[in-house]
Amino acid sequence: MSIVRINAITVPEGAGEELHKRFENRISEVETMDGFESFELLRPSSESNTWYVYTRWESEEAFLAWVSSPSFARGHAQASEQPVAHGAELLSFDVVLTA
Repeated sequence: MSIVRINAITVPEGAGEELHKRFENRISEVETMDGFESFELLRPSSESNTWYVYTRWESEEAFLAWVSSPSFARGHAQASEQPVAHGAELLSFDVVLTA
């Protein structure tokens, strides 16, 4: 079965739209990766400042190929120039049941 990786990103007040724009501008890069299944950017609907980046992959190897790709490196290099987050935590899951 597939795997899910969720990046929980702490976003300062007022930086959410910039985060959204950055992901929107480079979503096509992840979509072309072998083993990629889906992506969702989740904005909090409460007072929380944690956004979630949800990706689903056919295997751990496919995910690792993405994080070691030039596209991934470019996206994170861009983020270091003008950070829109001040913390992140990667959550890892194996899909065991779907509907």
